Amino acid sequence: MKKGQTIRVIQYGLGPIGAATARLVTERSELQLVGAVDIDPAKVGRDVGDVASMGMNTGIRVCERLSDLDSTARADVVLHTTSSFFPTFMDQIAEILGFGCDVVSTSEELAFPWLANREAAERLSKIAKKAKKTVLGTGVNPGFLMDSLPLFLTGICQRVDRIEAMRAINASLRRGPFQAKIGSGLSLEEFEERMRSGRMGHIGLPESIGMCFDTLGRPLDRYTSSVEPIVADRRIRTDHFVVEKGQVRGLHQTAQGFSDGAEFVRLVFIAALDWSENHDEIRIRGVPDLEVRLSGTNGDLATVAIAVNAIQRVIDAPPGLMTMRDLPPVVCGG
Repeated sequence: MKKGQTIRVIQYGLGPIGAATARLVTERSELQLVGAVDIDPAKVGRDVGDVASMGMNTGIRVCERLSDLDSTARADVVLHTTSSFFPTFMDQIAEILGFGCDVVSTSEELAFPWLANREAAERLSKIAKKAKKTVLGTGVNPGFLMDSLPLFLTGICQRVDRIEAMRAINASLRRGPFQAKIGSGLSLEEFEERMRSGRMGHIGLPESIGMCFDTLGRPLDRYTSSVEPIVADRRIRTDHFVVEKGQVRGLHQTAQGFSDGAEFVRLVFIAALDWSENHDEIRIRGVPDLEVRLSGTNGDLATVAIAVNAIQRVIDAPPGLMTMRDLPPVVCGG
């Protein structure tokens, strides 16, 4: 597709992030929203403008599945914003490829799946190549802050000995599902039980470490991770939760990747209600040493932006499963 042509977009998933990506698509002159999909019975059949709080009717009705869309909804790309986990989204993306569309997904385990989900990633890449379509997993983290951005920074280093990245978030400023994901309002016992189930906390640290090691050509000898609860020392109220003293208000996660017996990458993720810090730091030890600090990175806004901004890059990319390191830099407006 030539740059400048209108790109037809289907929004697949209309949770908070999907609704926001749909809104941004309608604000971009080079993009046209032509369809919307969500399995929630409360959304199916309604105008996507109503579901996504656009303040207008679009004439586009939310469908339960792609096959329910009418013939006018043929599209170039699908923005996929549903589950974080491969077992849930694998069939969804395969369906989208069968529908004849490229895919931009915010599913965390798709950002660099060859470490934790190698076999599934290879199957999905084969499906994409057979369909002659491109699949990209992206987001702010994973997809940018703890992988793509540190890797870009190494381009001005003569030698890299170690990479550290830390993201600290005042979760009181984030949406309700995010506050729930970090354990807000749980007892310590409930927190530990949820962590054992593997369905709580930040998803994406293995993907970021895998991208860093693979791109820099370093063998990953060992990967470790840990999660600790952050407990409220007072009552905390947000728009979504009331957390009593002694209950969980967030978490502290650390992931480490080792090469040749030494730690090469350390990623730290801290998210808690009323947390005093709200910034990102990247430290590269080598020649030269580098330190970068970012303030103002709103995870929701950034995830929506990078997904929509990546559409043109994905349209132009070769078939197969791509990551952010495989594309030219994604910029605002694509």
